[in-house]
Amino acid sequence: MAVRKPFGGMTINFKGRAESVEDVFGAKPVTPAEMNKKLWAYVKGKKLVKK
Repeated sequence: MAVRKPFGGMTINFKGRAESVEDVFGAKPVTPAEMNKKLWAYVKGKKLVKK
């Protein structure tokens, strides 16, 4: 079976990352919208996105 390209042509690679979920999202509860913003800020800040 052929490997399909991810939707949008972007891939995110978390391999080798040592941060915990609390390091990324913080210790306080967050809403799903805040979680999404923080996750993308982390991914872009660490340059984990490839096209």
